[in-house]
Amino acid sequence: MSSSRAVTPRSRPHVVVIGGGFGGLYAARALRNAPVTVTVVDRTNHHLFQPLLYQVATATLSPADIAQPIRFLLRKQRNAAVILAEVDRVDPDARMVHLLHGGTLRYDYLIVAAGARHSYFGNGEWEGLAPGLKTLDDALEIRRRFLVAFEIAEQCTDAAERQAWLTFVVVGGGPTGVELAGIMPDIAKRGMREDFRNADPANIRVVLLEGGARVLPAFGERSSERAHEDLEALGVEVRVNAMVTRIDAKGVHVGEEFLPARTVFWGAGNAASPLARSLGAPLDKAGRVRVNSDLTVPGHTEILVVGDLAAVEQQNGQLVPGVAPAAMQEGRWAARNIIRAVRGEEMRPFRYVNKGDLATIGRERAVAEFANGRLKFGGRLAWLLWLFIHIMYLAGFRNRVIVLMEWAYAYVTYRRGARIIRSGEAGYPAGRT
Repeated sequence: MSSSRAVTPRSRPHVVVIGGGFGGLYAARALRNAPVTVTVVDRTNHHLFQPLLYQVATATLSPADIAQPIRFLLRKQRNAAVILAEVDRVDPDARMVHLLHGGTLRYDYLIVAAGARHSYFGNGEWEGLAPGLKTLDDALEIRRRFLVAFEIAEQCTDAAERQAWLTFVVVGGGPTGVELAGIMPDIAKRGMREDFRNADPANIRVVLLEGGARVLPAFGERSSERAHEDLEALGVEVRVNAMVTRIDAKGVHVGEEFLPARTVFWGAGNAASPLARSLGAPLDKAGRVRVNSDLTVPGHTEILVVGDLAAVEQQNGQLVPGVAPAAMQEGRWAARNIIRAVRGEEMRPFRYVNKGDLATIGRERAVAEFANGRLKFGGRLAWLLWLFIHIMYLAGFRNRVIVLMEWAYAYVTYRRGARIIRSGEAGYPAGRT
């Protein structure tokens, strides 16, 4: 595969977009009417609505409910092409993108939106025991472990072993951890209460471990305290200042304490894509690219980085948060800066507009902050607002309708429609018995 076969026509500047997530997709769409050709490269064929991944992981939604093929989303954009491939590295001096299994793409401008993966802070061996949640594959693995835990508990003859299988530990008190922990008791105690004979789902124990002083640390103290209280009201055991020191096949070690738990999920940190290292740019501790104010890479104004891979400093000195709305704004701004450059104009500094923060905790429980934290509220109103916003941002009319129907069904019946364990999935991972 070569750039000459991938794009048309050569007289137009060629923009390569690496990644079809929020940053990459919104950048590509913003170039719809620009005098450029666009090639979007992604290792998967779909755009994923990551904020609802935890609902796939807990069997509320199916994968197709929160994903759409990138080709479908860009089908009417005549200046855009899509390539299913994984990028191995970027050669900034040659303006070349090297693909993992051979082939290159030459670019005039490059938008890198490769995202991030979960970080285990130097304990990579924990990944097989405590999967994180970034992709559909991650969500399906978590769903499998969540459902299989009840099946194995049903067959246990030892009470202590059965309880260990009914104990779920979530590491990390950010939005991902809070959402996972908050939904599990509701599913087990109400949605599964009549399904088992020996293992009572009402005996589920969910433990949320946060290494810092409070959950949802990106929110204000008031919202954080409310989230803590809501989680405990749902039956979640919340522990702050709880540093995980070891994870093994039997459970989790928190300092000197051992928590017997056969199922552990990870939501404690992010690490930027290793692709950032090939850009020859300065990186922060998390591996993100320290971009200029206009989102360009220092020394290479033709390369722009957006989304979770970019460390973008705001006017107040804080970094732009790694959330979907920020990635959307950055993607659109990067595209506009490229249009300016093509016209011979100067690129402009990016300004992040925080439209508000929302986090759902469980049924009719959520927290919301707007106007830079000056307006804060929670409860049913915040929950309904969270539902509405997430429906509106889903890609595709079909997905919006299906998700709305699934949520209505789950709300009325307390049951989840995606509790399927496929043939060959019932076995637990190596190391778990």
